[in-house]
Amino acid sequence: RPERRTKGDVLAAASIAAVVALAAALIWWTSDARATISRPAAVPAANPTPAKQVPATLKQLWTANSPATTSPLAIGGTVITGDGRQVDGRDQGNGQSRWSYSRDTGLCGVSWLYRYAVAVYRDDRGCGQVSTLDGSTGRRGPARSGYADPHVRLSSDGTAVLSYGDTHLELWRSDMVRMLAYGETDARVKPSARGLHSGCRLISAAASSSAVSVLESCVSQADLRLVLLHPGKEDDEPQQHIVSEPGIKPDSGARVLTVWENNTAVYLPAPQPRVDVIDETGATVSSTLVPKPPSPAAAISHAGNLITWWTGDSLMVFEANSLTLRYTIAAGDTAAPLGPGVMMAGKLLVPVTGAIGVYDPVGGASERYIPVDRPPGPLGKPVALAVSGSRVFEQRGDTVAALG
Repeated sequence: RPERRTKGDVLAAASIAAVVALAAALIWWTSDARATISRPAAVPAANPTPAKQVPATLKQLWTANSPATTSPLAIGGTVITGDGRQVDGRDQGNGQSRWSYSRDTGLCGVSWLYRYAVAVYRDDRGCGQVSTLDGSTGRRGPARSGYADPHVRLSSDGTAVLSYGDTHLELWRSDMVRMLAYGETDARVKPSARGLHSGCRLISAAASSSAVSVLESCVSQADLRLVLLHPGKEDDEPQQHIVSEPGIKPDSGARVLTVWENNTAVYLPAPQPRVDVIDETGATVSSTLVPKPPSPAAAISHAGNLITWWTGDSLMVFEANSLTLRYTIAAGDTAAPLGPGVMMAGKLLVPVTGAIGVYDPVGGASERYIPVDRPPGPLGKPVALAVSGSRVFEQRGDTVAALG
C-alpha cells in the first residue's frame, strides 16, 4: 500500500484514465478501421488451369452488378465486382461471394495489379483512399491515401495502376508507392514542385509501368498538347517532354490509346482521323488513317502481344511492340464487333452481335462463332471480355456475366 495516497490522487488518476479511454474511443470511432468491414475467405480460391482450346459452346452461368469496374477482373481464381461501397471476390462457377470488403464511403473504381484487386474510395480529399485486396482470399495488402480529383479513371497493365481525373494524375506500383504524380495538388510539399498551372485540364491519359502520356488542355492555348512523362528524381517532379498538337481542339475527341514501354499511340481527329505512334523524344514514327471518328465509348485492350481497339463498329488490331496496325475486323452481314478482344488458347476472342467470334490472331481470319444470348445492353457501350480457365466473362454496362 502506498505510503501517501490522498483522495485527490485517486480522483486525478481516475480522471486521467477516463480521458485516455475517451480519446481512444474517439480515435476508434473516427478511424478507417471502424469504417471498414473485411470478410476474407476461409480458404484461398484455386487458380483455374489455362484452357487448351476454346469451348465449342458457352452458356450463361451467373450475373452480378459491378458499376465500379469497366471490364471483368478475373484475379486469383475469383471474379472481382464492385458495387456501391463493397468489393466482392466471387466464385467463378456460381457467382457467390467468397470474400467481401466495404467501407463507409463510396467506391470510385476498382482495378488490378498482379494478384491484387485495387479498390479506390472517396474521402474529403477526393478519390485517394486506396486498398489492395488479395484476389484469392480478400485479405488486405498494401494501401495508400492521398489527394485526388472527385472523380478518377483507372487503368492498369497488371504491373502499375494509373489514376487520373481532370486536374491530377498518379502512377502507383505494386506496393502502392507513388512512382509519378502530375498536375494540381492541394498543398505543395516544396516550392520547387512542378505541376499543371491553374486553368489546365487532363483530357486523356494512359500508362505503362515506366511512362505516362497525357493529353491536356490549357486556357492559355487553343490546341491540345501531349505531355510525355517519365519518373524523375522525385515522384512529383517527373521528366516531361511536350509535343504540340496544332489544330487539335479540346472537344475534338482526341485521346491517348495506349503506352507500350516508351511508345504512345494517340488518336487525333484532324486534319484526317488517324492513330499516330509517338516515341519518347516526341517524334511520330508511324501514322495510320482511321475511316471515321470513333465512338466516344471506344475501348482498348491488351490481348497477349496484340492491342485491340474497338472504335464503335469495328476492331483495329495492333502489334503491341511497334503499335503498328496488323488488321481490322469490320462489321459483317451477320455480326459486328461489340468490344475489344482477349486471348484464349492461342485464339483471339471478340464479342460480336449474338456471339463471341473466334479469330486467327495472326491474320484476323474468322474461324467460327460461339452463340451467346445477351440482353440488350446500354446503347453504344462496349462489351469487355476476360478469360479464366475455360470460362469467359463479359462486362455489359454495369453487369458482369459469366459464360461457361
